[in-house]
Amino acid sequence: MKISHLAIWTLNLEGMRNFYIHYFDASSGEAYFNHSRDFKSYMITFGGDCSLELMQMPGIPKSKNDAQKQYTGLTHFAIQVGSKQKVDQLTEQLRNDGFPVISEPRTTGDGFYESAVLDPEGNRIELIAE
Repeated sequence: MKISHLAIWTLNLEGMRNFYIHYFDASSGEAYFNHSRDFKSYMITFGGDCSLELMQMPGIPKSKNDAQKQYTGLTHFAIQVGSKQKVDQLTEQLRNDGFPVISEPRTTGDGFYESAVLDPEGNRIELIAE
């Protein structure tokens, strides 16, 4: 068994799609639109088995979670970006482009080299080396 995809409700579907395509060399399928529910989504792929579904629909409230704090439930997802150098480079690029870096690049106790950043809507992403 394997995880097929993760899904994120978003308030800015096109902006989030562009973020993941631009910074993570992802690709996007065509928009899916369910007219009866006014639901729209994109499947974003990163070249592996797991995808990210970005979804938008009127009436979905903004999350009350504070991205700077920890809560139960899904708290982050990790994207392998390649080397330690790529983790450092992408972390700095995102910082320079105005995205919060909430954990500087480092080697963790379990041996991963990673940093953590927030996407445009405050979702926590770990950038990890292979």
